[in-house]
Amino acid sequence: MKLSAAIITFNEERNIARCLESLRGIVDEIVVVDSFSSDRTKEICAHFKVRFIEHKFEGHIQQKNFAIDQTTGDWVLSLDADEALDDSLKRSIAETKSNPHFNGYGMNRLTNYCGHWVRYCGWYPDTKIRLIRKGFARWNGVNPHDRLDMLNSERTGRLDGDILHYSFYSREDHLKQIEYFGDIAAGELFSRGRSSNWLLILLKVLAQFIKSYFVKLGFLDGSAGFTISRLSAYATFRKYYKLMELRKRKNK
Repeated sequence: MKLSAAIITFNEERNIARCLESLRGIVDEIVVVDSFSSDRTKEICAHFKVRFIEHKFEGHIQQKNFAIDQTTGDWVLSLDADEALDDSLKRSIAETKSNPHFNGYGMNRLTNYCGHWVRYCGWYPDTKIRLIRKGFARWNGVNPHDRLDMLNSERTGRLDGDILHYSFYSREDHLKQIEYFGDIAAGELFSRGRSSNWLLILLKVLAQFIKSYFVKLGFLDGSAGFTISRLSAYATFRKYYKLMELRKRKNK
């Protein structure tokens, strides 16, 4: 098979080199779709064999589907800029290239949070479909929470190894993402006619913390697990509070 990698970027100078380096010898083509970064993302990509395309950002789902459409391979590996392949996953992909049995493959994603590899909190194994035969899957979901779905809901294979996800370098990074993604998510819910109130917010916040810290064993991740669970609850609060404010403004 000819395998292409599809990556979207915006101000990813901290991550993109690691991502591209992990693809050496694994893929036959790399397509980077950038939303007009103002940092060194484009400059760094120039040091790799990359087809760099600048395209207006219209949403994570739309941008990732656009990136897939720009590839020329029969197969596509879709990654985020803050992700990289571990050695075991590289071997699995190389083996699959020579003898694929499915039109899509899932793989585990292991997240690094402020230097700690998170094994609980519902963050691992966090299986994602990322390797697909082109034309058999599309990105769907609700922005910014996207997922790659097989078009005919067909069975997929599973690859050994992990996608290494370098999510947050500090709690400040996490809070910034909560604000950014929370605004997008609240807007999506609002556009779908959803509403919110204080009772709903309270129940969802409590449920999120209990799920992350106790049900998903976040306490086994130590202080990182408590921080993740607490901020996940805060993210839930912010999203539904923002939705409530949007609905109030419309009603006025």
